[in-house]
Amino acid sequence: MERWLTAHECEDAAMGAPSVCPATPPAQSIYGDITANRLWTFRVLVNEDLAANEQLAIVGSCEALGNWQHSGAAVMKQSTADGSDNVWIAQVYIPRQCATEYRYMVCGVDAASEHVLVRRWEVQLQPRRITELDEPTGQCDDTFGYVNGKAKVDRGWLTQETLVQFKFFHAPFTFKQRMKRRLVHVKVTPMNLTIPSNGAAEITPLSPLEDSLSNDTHDTRENGGEGSAFAFNEVVTLSANECEVHAQEQFGTACSDSDLVIFHLTVADLDNTAYLVDLYSYSSKVAREDGPPLHLGYHYVLPNLFKRSEGNLELAITCAKGHRPLGMMRLGYLIVKPSSLSAHMDMRVSYARYWNNKWTGLDVGHRGSGTSFKAKDAVIRENTITSLKYAADHGADMVEFDVQLSKDLVPVVYHDFMIYVSLKSKCSMQEHDFLALPVRELTLEQLKKLKVYHTAEGLSRETRSFHNDDLLEHQPFPQLADVLDALDVHIGFNIEIKWSQRLQDGSMEEEFEHVVDRNLYIDCILDVVLRKAGSRRVVFSCFDPDICTMLRYKQNRYPVMFLTIGSSSKYQKYMDPRGNSMETAVWHAVAMQLLGIVAHTEDLLRDPSQVNLAKERGLVLFCWGDDNNSKDTIKLLKDLGLHAIIYDKMDVLTSKEVKQSVFLLQAKDSQKEMLKLQALETGHVWHTTDSGNEEQQA
Repeated sequence: MERWLTAHECEDAAMGAPSVCPATPPAQSIYGDITANRLWTFRVLVNEDLAANEQLAIVGSCEALGNWQHSGAAVMKQSTADGSDNVWIAQVYIPRQCATEYRYMVCGVDAASEHVLVRRWEVQLQPRRITELDEPTGQCDDTFGYVNGKAKVDRGWLTQETLVQFKFFHAPFTFKQRMKRRLVHVKVTPMNLTIPSNGAAEITPLSPLEDSLSNDTHDTRENGGEGSAFAFNEVVTLSANECEVHAQEQFGTACSDSDLVIFHLTVADLDNTAYLVDLYSYSSKVAREDGPPLHLGYHYVLPNLFKRSEGNLELAITCAKGHRPLGMMRLGYLIVKPSSLSAHMDMRVSYARYWNNKWTGLDVGHRGSGTSFKAKDAVIRENTITSLKYAADHGADMVEFDVQLSKDLVPVVYHDFMIYVSLKSKCSMQEHDFLALPVRELTLEQLKKLKVYHTAEGLSRETRSFHNDDLLEHQPFPQLADVLDALDVHIGFNIEIKWSQRLQDGSMEEEFEHVVDRNLYIDCILDVVLRKAGSRRVVFSCFDPDICTMLRYKQNRYPVMFLTIGSSSKYQKYMDPRGNSMETAVWHAVAMQLLGIVAHTEDLLRDPSQVNLAKERGLVLFCWGDDNNSKDTIKLLKDLGLHAIIYDKMDVLTSKEVKQSVFLLQAKDSQKEMLKLQALETGHVWHTTDSGNEEQQA
């Protein structure tokens, strides 16, 4: 994939790099071909604690470093020469006659399958570089995460492993009366269900465990035996004090009435993994540091309970002491599987959390040229190629549009979940001529050929006509692939993924339950974008927090933003609490390493200080809403420092004098700088003419 930016463009400020590691002898493992290459020693200092099944590795631009494929990375060894466990080393034969670029990553290697999992990796736009030299040997001393004094490390994406999340929101436990007020701590441990070669079934922890009270009541043993695999057991509590995923503690994480706790489990073999849920409670008379807690109960969650990629489970709690029913707990789960393209994504560059400091106050065309069924004077149908092009021609930096799947799993651009079709002649308009249907119940061919009406037309029984409505680019339901082909590559895309959620009153946004599984739904959309987007600036967004999580962990290229309603008098809140306030939305975005959030302007205008909630966490902030359709409001939002404002009628409301996207102007500046360098290299003079144009002179 082409890079968005040139080498000289700035990144965000980062912490200063610590000193590099001291000298140590080379390790024994040597990668690469000795005949045409030079031996290079890579030594790196790691200033963080690694899990027992994590290692350092190098991936880069030559064959010995995997040609940017994670599966071909050179795994490093810990150096013991100086008595430190923090120094890792590898010797690699790299090309002699060309430069070598590389990155470090923390990986997990499944001993059974030899699959490499990317746990964390360096994501600076410019990778590390060893210049072209003739010296037969060399060495570099680095510090993991730091390049040129700036630290940028992100979590990896799913390649062949699976991410399982358990959501314990607002203490979802039901106990007997005497236990209702107890603060419960929860620990979730993946357990191996495979049957070893001797035929005796075992339940084995999938990762190294500390001694816990689970061992008193369950047949568990340490990782490493025959048939065992590995997993990474992590957790996050969405709160102001703690909203980053980290390893679980020995006796679990507190789940109080106000807590939003997500267990974040990475497993290699989903079908043969169960999950031991242990519940603990500390006595009110004993301080936590004075001793272990009481082991209240437990439950084994078996993989056959996962009927879909997401759902809710009602589980019985078994008493740890008497092994009798103790109560019930209700938790949500999410399963994220790698897409078919995930294992082949390279590590040359990532934009998942990159945003240039110059990209502020961007103008984003809402559904292209705006919502066409709210304004009576709209002449272009929303979410069509014509609408998107019109916004781009009038200065939009990005265009925002909605994507969902047809019945035959083709990503199409359309906002509403429902449409109306005419039951009689296309010219006839009687009261009962319309039939309401979900978009997902019609194939792409049916959507193209049927006489389709918008929800507003169906409800009001008043049809609308738009300019050149019969032309192809004016038609509704353009394919996402066609949109990617039709618009100039310098126009950014904000692709909103449509997914119906359950509202607080228990009803669904769409009248019908989903029939397409979440993983398949997202994979169909990602397949098109990853194949067709090229160097275009693409940002995904969705109101569903779990869809955002899936988009983040299924790919490593494009950023994801969490769409939120916040405090609103116009829209009903969702049952999932994560998007119902600016605060919880920020915590979720930080926890899942999203680029930022798309806030509701109604909520921002109510309390503009909320802008700082996102900015203080380093998040990018867009905004949406009908309030944006005002020049005064747009100016206010830009003055508040928002990175982008999504609004209708780009041709009327934009204040731009030059009707071009910031990305096109940036590309022109980069090309101009390149021409200047070429002129200097060839001995020509670059000068500015009287008219202000720059050109080279012989």
